[in-house]
Amino acid sequence: MAVQRWNTVDGPLTEQALRAKLESLGYRTARYVYEPGTVFPDHSHGVDKIDAVVSGRFRLVVGGHLAMLGPGDWVAIPRGSVHNATVIGDEPLVCLDAVKL
Repeated sequence: MAVQRWNTVDGPLTEQALRAKLESLGYRTARYVYEPGTVFPDHSHGVDKIDAVVSGRFRLVVGGHLAMLGPGDWVAIPRGSVHNATVIGDEPLVCLDAVKL
């Protein structure tokens, strides 16, 4: 699982800039906010998707591989991949859930 990190060549990290980047890759995005300690148990999706962090921290395990995501980080999760996640730290997680069109 490759963690993608925000590249400052794309300008400053903002929610709008991250959304534009994901949409330019062919994804439809939705914004979510989760409280610290929120847990997402093992699950999978029937679509290719990306979990992207605007602010906060996210612990993500995909196919047994661990990634710690912070602002500007994102991970592509192929359809059918079993994964789980936890919001870590003391601040809410603001994230973009991006689904391949």
